[in-house]
Amino acid sequence: MSQAAIRRPAPLPDAARLLGGPALTPMALIRAMVLAYEARGVDPSGALEQAQITPAQLKKPGASITATQMEVISGAAMRELDDEGLGCFARPLPWGSYGMLARASLSSPTLGVALKRWCRHHGLLAPDATLTLEVVGDVASIALRLHRDPGPMAELCAVSLLRNIHGLASWYVDSRVALLGAQFPYAAPRHADAYGVLFDGPTRFDAEHAAIHFDARYLSLPVRRDEAAMNQLLQRALPLTVRSYRRDRLLVQRVRQVLASRPQDAHNASDLAAVLNTSPRTLHRQLKDEGASLQSLKDEVRRQRATELLLRTKRPIKQVAEAAGFQNEKSFIRAFKGWTGKSPGDWRGQ
Repeated sequence: MSQAAIRRPAPLPDAARLLGGPALTPMALIRAMVLAYEARGVDPSGALEQAQITPAQLKKPGASITATQMEVISGAAMRELDDEGLGCFARPLPWGSYGMLARASLSSPTLGVALKRWCRHHGLLAPDATLTLEVVGDVASIALRLHRDPGPMAELCAVSLLRNIHGLASWYVDSRVALLGAQFPYAAPRHADAYGVLFDGPTRFDAEHAAIHFDARYLSLPVRRDEAAMNQLLQRALPLTVRSYRRDRLLVQRVRQVLASRPQDAHNASDLAAVLNTSPRTLHRQLKDEGASLQSLKDEVRRQRATELLLRTKRPIKQVAEAAGFQNEKSFIRAFKGWTGKSPGDWRGQ
């Protein structure tokens, strides 16, 4: 979803850039914008033309557009309607509202404080929607609860708001905030597959309310942006997307978590990278930047798991090896001897 809500108008891209790249954004979101135009008695044809979306494409079931097209039409609609909420709320959000919200949270010491402020301030502008930051155990969630039925605007409202705050969170801490999942309070649309691109991670529909979920440790990261960076952001032509951040500042912790909780999915770098929605090359490079290596992390997690099972259970060595993430008993014994100088059986019996 475009982050044009917190930027000033920019020159339109040429046709090659506008239509270049994969068309993954559902046209259903554009149809909802058109409804907002109709509700205000404003003609949407100019905005559609700027984004090179034809009437036939608009009506075509299952159609999609590029991210740049989405950025262009979102920016045009926000300016022409003077509503950065795109008709999703009972009260329009005048141009500059989301920039004001972003700036008001900039002085926060951590991401957690910044998100709490953003959610609270958003409620002052749009009281028919409540955004809250919730933490349960190791999982943080940004939950969206609507106090009136948005009707056909439901999807646009939930997707745009959660994409907005997710992108801004990543910008604040200069880190890709990886999602653990997302949920929405409506039935799965025919373009449900697109949600894997919009949000990363598993998506659940027919939920009680809309929300995105992520590792709570991101909340303690410091806000790394300043006023100069904010001024530059407000003049950017490109959208503020999570994908623009190559580094995940919680990568080491997330690798440990996957190795400990899903050892069967982390036998090699390719499998682990797939779980983390990255490439093996990027995984190795970012771990090196943080002073770690995949092998050292695997050894650390496997050794901890293995010694715990050997001490606290009577499982056979073969089962301990499997639970610790080894593909066979022989490789486990060899690795354990390298760690301790003893075989698992001798170490357990000492």
